[in-house]
Amino acid sequence: MQLIKFISKGNVQGVFYRKYVSKAMNKEGISGYIKNLPDGSVESVVKIDEKADINKILNILYQGSPKSDVKSVEMFPINENINLSNMFEVRY
Repeated sequence: MQLIKFISKGNVQGVFYRKYVSKAMNKEGISGYIKNLPDGSVESVVKIDEKADINKILNILYQGSPKSDVKSVEMFPINENINLSNMFEVRY
């Protein structure tokens, strides 16, 4: 298992982006969390296993909500321990 951090940039705050992404991730059985960052971007941390489809995760993050406009999604591996539940949750 590996953790990957995604940073979504564009019009992603105040447009129900986190709600739509968390709902889609839960539907796909993906665990992790999503939260707003002070700079206007959104951070998602996802638990990846050997069967994970990174393209599916990226598609969810780029699609977002009907009012969002995602300009870019950056991806970074995480080497630290982060406590995650078995669901995908919105954090504040």
